[in-house]
Amino acid sequence: MSPTTSPVRQAIGFKTMIAICVGTVVVQGAMASALLGFGLGGLSFLAAMLVAALLAVCNAMTFSELSLMYPQAGTLATYTQKAIGHFPAIVSVFAGYVMVAIFAIPAEFLLVDALLQALFPETLPSHVVPIMLLAALAVLNILGTDVFARLQNVFTFAMIVAIFLVGATALVQAPSPAVAETAVGIGWGIDGIVDGSFIGLVALAMWMFVGCEFVCPMINDIRQPEKRIPRAMFLSLGIIFVLFSLFCLGAGRYLSTETLTTSPMPYVDLVGDVFGRAGLIIATVMGITATCSTVNTVLAAVPRMLSGMADNGQAFRIMGKMHPRYNTPWVGIVFLALGVLVPFLLITPDQIISLVIAAATSWLLAYIVAHIDVIVLRRRRPEHRRPYRTPFYPLPQIVGIIGMAYVAANASPSPAMTATIYTLLGVVLGLVSLVAIVWVKFKMKKGLFEPDMRD
Repeated sequence: MSPTTSPVRQAIGFKTMIAICVGTVVVQGAMASALLGFGLGGLSFLAAMLVAALLAVCNAMTFSELSLMYPQAGTLATYTQKAIGHFPAIVSVFAGYVMVAIFAIPAEFLLVDALLQALFPETLPSHVVPIMLLAALAVLNILGTDVFARLQNVFTFAMIVAIFLVGATALVQAPSPAVAETAVGIGWGIDGIVDGSFIGLVALAMWMFVGCEFVCPMINDIRQPEKRIPRAMFLSLGIIFVLFSLFCLGAGRYLSTETLTTSPMPYVDLVGDVFGRAGLIIATVMGITATCSTVNTVLAAVPRMLSGMADNGQAFRIMGKMHPRYNTPWVGIVFLALGVLVPFLLITPDQIISLVIAAATSWLLAYIVAHIDVIVLRRRRPEHRRPYRTPFYPLPQIVGIIGMAYVAANASPSPAMTATIYTLLGVVLGLVSLVAIVWVKFKMKKGLFEPDMRD
């Protein structure tokens, strides 16, 4: 069914689409990665950010073409089953999106909890506020797309204003002599750009630009998706690049290389130096709005992926159950919320970081699958309607595949974590692949790589 004829009320306008794209990407982990990268590379990190942004544009082109070819909530599972079969479709979504959400969101909530404990020491019980936020966002997502849209606009634009305010103030306001004296070691030269060494920072910069495609599962709720989906993703990537550039340049005037590269939450140090005692309040607002924006989007998008997969026979049918009044995938929302809650309660911050990186690396493999989908579908279904066609095809897909493979191969932040991360990645992919093989062969009774030729 085309998005223009969908019976679902189309409640998502362009402003909310921007909020979805930006809100999924700009999380506390991305803010920490940005400042870590700037501490390591100085001005040359901006060049690495530009390369990462261009790779993200390639990803956005691919998802624009695929989502508008098959405007269904199943998204990557739908595109992949059409191109290369049900087995890679199931693996790419569960390993690339469901597992990422289950491990990444608890990490964000742990950071929120740390901020709240610092702001209200010995006042708030640990874990309680994040659990209340998770429960509230799950309920509000069940209540409908229009509720989701209003929440997303508030969270994301509050976060953008807070980050912009911090970065702009740090650039315009001169640091005190004491702060200026400690803010040493930042490389303000362009040697790293000239000699090409900035390429080594692209893998770190890439984490600041992944996630814009979360707007695609909402396609049946979007007004004029054929024009707005590509435009929203491209504009959002531009906003993110400018926002993080400003944030990094401001941080370079206030924080030392040591603080940027060793502090677990360097953005808290930055806000404290810029705004003094009020800084912790601003940092908490930044952290909570960034986390809520991301969680709100994930609770809206991933259950819709699961609902579409259930409709395609790739997941338990109950995942496709819609709320009789609000027409939202309430079972999928509850399932994902519970999936997030368990690791949040059981895993400590030092344990979860390796899980997050391993799961997020499988996200990059999902991007590779999407690029392959475009190439295969161009050959197998050249006549299929494509409201958006990737410019300079197949160059963006080839560049995207090479770029994502490079980032995945360099995902480990330190040699000490490399073996752990890739072992966990293998375990995640192995378990998901085993379940997918059993499901496709014995439940669906299909070939693992048998494409679905139905339109």
